[in-house]
Amino acid sequence: MARVVIGLSGGVDSSVAAYLLKQQGHDVVGLFMINWHDTTGTLEGDCPWHDDRVFAELVAKKLDIPLHVVDLSADYRTRVVDYMFSEYEKGRTPNPDVLCNREIKFDVFLREALRLGADFVATGHYCRKAEETLPDGRTIYKLLAGADPNKDQSYFLCQLSQEQLRYALFPVGDLLKPEVRRIAAEQGLATAKRKDSQGICFVGKVDLPAFLQQKLASKRGNVHEIFPTWPKYGPKARIPAGTPDAGQAIPAPASPGAERPEGDLHSPGGQHAADVPPTTEQLAALAAPWRYTVRDGKKIGEHGGAHFYTIGQRKGLGIGGRKESLFILATDTVQNVIYVGEGDSHPGLWRQALHIAPREIHWVNPARTMPAGQSARFSVRIRYRQPLQEATLFVRDQGAYILFDTPQRGITPGQFAAWYDGDELVGSGVISE
Repeated sequence: MARVVIGLSGGVDSSVAAYLLKQQGHDVVGLFMINWHDTTGTLEGDCPWHDDRVFAELVAKKLDIPLHVVDLSADYRTRVVDYMFSEYEKGRTPNPDVLCNREIKFDVFLREALRLGADFVATGHYCRKAEETLPDGRTIYKLLAGADPNKDQSYFLCQLSQEQLRYALFPVGDLLKPEVRRIAAEQGLATAKRKDSQGICFVGKVDLPAFLQQKLASKRGNVHEIFPTWPKYGPKARIPAGTPDAGQAIPAPASPGAERPEGDLHSPGGQHAADVPPTTEQLAALAAPWRYTVRDGKKIGEHGGAHFYTIGQRKGLGIGGRKESLFILATDTVQNVIYVGEGDSHPGLWRQALHIAPREIHWVNPARTMPAGQSARFSVRIRYRQPLQEATLFVRDQGAYILFDTPQRGITPGQFAAWYDGDELVGSGVISE
């Protein structure tokens, strides 16, 4: 059998993955990563990896497998955390977990595993891998959603390359979470009842402003409310069913100072009219975020720095006395202004489309690469745990545009959009704005 190096994180998923690999007859080696030492902004008050290491050691001893420890904190700070700071400073919202998998677990960690003689690297992710041999003899590695719809973690791996997938094994991908807990309990693993980790990958739960203040200074600025009656909101798209004001008209975004291009791209129910292909200009207008100025709203409070807030956020503003919660509609880190709107159905929260710059388009399955001028139907999510949304992907010289069948709440620059064909995660990209 193969020599498999597994990332033992101190959690129940990687513990059971190690057990399953050993049951399959593999030569299993545990490798524990230390990726973070700083406690600034962490809510636990100490480095969570200390406890994680203890549990990893207990599991390795129980399974009678060797455990190596490697400190990757320098790489993690440079390739994940510094990038995270840079994105927040620009008013964008990165996903450190996606970056951690692409840059650390399946790059730096992979190289460490290969030094230990690994044939494969395993993790406790709830996802699956499949292989396909093309007519020209090439092998394509496919990334599939996990069998547990409530735990599927394929989204976090949406930036993996073929070379990274080649070495990857996901032993718990065919299991449901309760089954994993049951196996851990039956085998007497110390992690059987341990809670799942939360917060930033390898950092833990954080007070985001306090964490970001390691590099980003507080800066007092104004909060301006944008009202639903803002004149540039027009009666075009529809609020998705199930929202408080479903059936009321909301607009499609337009570029600064521009009107909606002629031609209705949507039927009354919000579906894209397949027989009327949109122009690139129409797609760009639909994907453009709302652009506000302080003249468009009313000052209602102050904040400690626009770079500490994200689109769609409703907590942390400290402004009360409202019938419904205030949501962040936009941030301007240059002018240090936050724009908010009241209620989950506020038109400024919803958009029909998004844009991905050409350099940010990533095809997990290169055999599915679409050239400029093509379009295809996919199921898409723009954040972890979001139910898949039906959409059309248009590839143009200007990048990729995703046009959703129904408007989406809180499309956020810096996050990842991932598109699926059934269970297969075909590609992904960073939302440009």
